Formats: sequence, C-alpha cells, structure tokens
Amino acid sequence: MVALSFPSSFVSTNHDAPPEEFRWIASVFIGIVMCIIVYQVTGFISLLCFNGYSRLKKMERVEWKNRGFSTFHALVVAFASLYLLLLSDQFKEDSHGKSIINHTSTLSDTILGGILMDGHHNGGAHLHMKRVSLGYFLSDLGMIFWHFPALGGWEYVLHHGLSMFSIFLSLMSGQGQIYILMVLFTESTTPFVNLRWYLDVAGQKNSKLYLCNGILLFLGWLVARIILFIIFFIHMLLHFDQVKQIFDLGFYSLLVVGPILALMNFFWFWKIAKGLVKTLSKARHNT
Repeated sequence: MVALSFPSSFVSTNHDAPPEEFRWIASVFIGIVMCIIVYQVTGFISLLCFNGYSRLKKMERVEWKNRGFSTFHALVVAFASLYLLLLSDQFKEDSHGKSIINHTSTLSDTILGGILMDGHHNGGAHLHMKRVSLGYFLSDLGMIFWHFPALGGWEYVLHHGLSMFSIFLSLMSGQGQIYILMVLFTESTTPFVNLRWYLDVAGQKNSKLYLCNGILLFLGWLVARIILFIIFFIHMLLHFDQVKQIFDLGFYSLLVVGPILALMNFFWFWKIAKGLVKTLSKARHNT
C-alpha cells in the first residue's frame, strides 16, 4: 500500500508566526496574483510600444499577454534554480551531512523579493519559490482550460498537471527538491519559445532575429531539456540508495513522471529541430 507522510513542520508550532497552512495558501495566491499583474502589464506595455498589438485578433492578444507572464515566471524560476543548484552550497553532497534527497534551502529575499520569508522555518524561502511556481501553473492551466484548445492542447494539460503534482508532493514531504529544481530549470527555454511566437505574429519570420532565436532555442532545448534530463537520470541512478528513502508515492512518482516529461521534451525537440532545418533552408534560398 502506498504510504504518504508529510513533515510535521507543515503544521506550524510557532504561535508568533502565521500558521504554515496560511503561509502555504498565501504563497500560492501570491503566485496567481503575480501572474495576473504581469498579464495586465504586458498588455499595457505592448499597447504603448508595439504598433501592431491593437490590430491583433482578440485571441491573439490573450495569448500575447499569457506568454508575457509565462516568460516572467520562466526567468524567475530558471535563475533561482541555477543559483540554488550551482552557486549556493545548499544541494552539494556534503553540505548538510544528510541525504541529498532531504536537502532544503533558504533562498535570499533578493531572488524573489522577500515573498513571505520566514527565518524560523528551514528552507522556507525555497518552498515559497515553488509555491509561487505552483501558482503560475494553476493560473496558466486555468487559462488553457478556459480558452481550450487555443492556448494549448492536452499535451500542455499533461505537462502542467505532472509539474503541479510533483511540486505539491515535494512541498508536502520536503523530499526530492533537488530534482524539482532541475525540472524547473528547464523553463529557461520558455522565453525563446515565446519570442518565436511573438516574431511570427508580428510578421518577422524572415528576419535574422527569428533565425538567431531559432538556433538559440535549439541549443537551449538541447542543454536544458535533453542533456539536463540525462544528468537527472544519472544522478538518480548514482544516488538510488537515497532516492529509495523517499516516501512511497513520491518515489514511484519520480520513477514515472521523470521519464514522461523526458519523452515529451524529446518529442518537442524533434519538432524544433525540424522547424530549424526548414528555416535554415528557407534562409539559404533567399540569399
């Protein structure tokens, strides 16, 4: 039988601070509000700076703004994940004297603007980052369903659903957070995907910027979503004795969700490669 146990720290024992349940919900809510604000600001700035924005169809303007907050979220989580995984010592093998799958961190408030920081809770800022990310996935998934299938088909629903499920389990258990950060870093390719769409809508498919962005998207996807997932699986294999210590549902989810996301990334990479070859061929014929 699958066992699901959560850390006792989820229920706050510090009566001088807001209950953990309140901070948990508030962090997710802040993530949703942040998406709404960026969504509206994207539309306002685009109206002022891009002459063609007002001529876009209604659904194109919705997607334009939706991609604005997805780009913002991608930049935040990519830089935060990069900092935590490579620049800080929070997830180094011997930094805490405990299993790597139980490592958590305290993220400085400069990374996320001090969102609901709690100095009494070990790893609190790191958890809030993922809660804000959970708020983003909820917002984006809500828009996908509301405008389905204009903003994405079932593959996006599956991707967002698996991401939210994995983040939720990691948040509740405090385990496997290193793998969640690896997956969140794959969002670093999102700005290139969105820029390609923006240039396409703006009628710039034949521009040098479109071609350069396509090359960067191909290389970025190769590194962040193909090679990184190979590292992901190698790390799991080398630390499998520790991975087995994850609670049952989390352990089996890690074994299933990881490969599914990897296959989806490989499928999208194949489509990106085909698109790049087509764009390069077209550019060659035009010169």
